[in-house]
Amino acid sequence: MQREGFIGGNAAIRVRAAGGVLLVAHLAFVAWFTLRPLDVPWVMPPNLTPFAGIRADLALGRPEAARRIAEGLALLAPLGVLLPTTHGRLWTSTLGSLIRTALAGALVSLGILLLQTGVPGRVPDVDSLLLNTAGVVLAHVAVVPVSRSWLRRHARRAVPQEEAAQGRTPTFPRVGIAP
Repeated sequence: MQREGFIGGNAAIRVRAAGGVLLVAHLAFVAWFTLRPLDVPWVMPPNLTPFAGIRADLALGRPEAARRIAEGLALLAPLGVLLPTTHGRLWTSTLGSLIRTALAGALVSLGILLLQTGVPGRVPDVDSLLLNTAGVVLAHVAVVPVSRSWLRRHARRAVPQEEAAQGRTPTFPRVGIAP
């Protein structure tokens, strides 16, 4: 199973299953948090200009801007770790994994943005799409390459022990290829 690039064994199945359960739980929380109706006296117009909301947050002052930007980065950041965990590949391109995860995070954020157009009190903001995607990318870059490298080193040490336990592959010398 190691030659195919997946984490092998029962432990891998448990890790993937736990990652899948955590992924579904996180997406359910994000849906509840971002798609519940708000009771507000007025609604701001939608922000469709990239970085306009971030500039407005920075104009409010450093603590408020830092809080709002950190919220945007942190909302979908766990996807940067949970998506590769549910996939379970150890030997895969780092750049390919990053691109797949970033695109999946951007699509989830875009889906939330589109669903918010029909929720009372929620206003679509293109900056939230940018911040959410950046959060997914930052979490992926910070955690996934290091954890995959550690798991690869661990898997290389475990492979000779597994081969010794299994023994040699039996051969059948009299079996030929059919005409």
